[in-house]
Amino acid sequence: MENQEIRTFNIGELAVYPGHGVGEIEAIEKREVCEETQNFYIMVILDSNITIMIPKNNTTNVGLRALVNDKQIDEVYITLKKRKVKLSHQTWNKRYKQFHDKIKRGSLFEVAEVFRDLNLISINKELSFGERKMMETAKHLIISELALARDLSETVIEQEIQEIFTIKDPEQA
Repeated sequence: MENQEIRTFNIGELAVYPGHGVGEIEAIEKREVCEETQNFYIMVILDSNITIMIPKNNTTNVGLRALVNDKQIDEVYITLKKRKVKLSHQTWNKRYKQFHDKIKRGSLFEVAEVFRDLNLISINKELSFGERKMMETAKHLIISELALARDLSETVIEQEIQEIFTIKDPEQA
């Protein structure tokens, strides 16, 4: 992994926690851990109301990141529209593990790849229950972050994404 600078967040700021989605930094607290005082971000995931404590000095390792910016938003849509991709012909459980790992890493680009690839696979064969559930998770993570990043409703984002997968050649659109 490349050497990344530790990103700091402020109270009230939105951030993305891998696999869980967008949350708000509610507080920064000091806690004793192994006889050492550490600062933690207290983050509440918006959709589930789950509270997560993240050590301030470990944000890079856990994958905590800011919402995507305008340039990254464009790249996510390009990823979703891309059709000339090599789809895995592995068994569904090996594919599931690869896709699960991508979602866990927290990159919206990788989440978009998972959603796109599962959509493309579903054209020619039925997805397993786990794959269908994963596709819904990926879709939800994409929609919720893009809606907040673009200041649009989730319904509008969902319609845009649905349109991408109904157009015959979305790369030309």
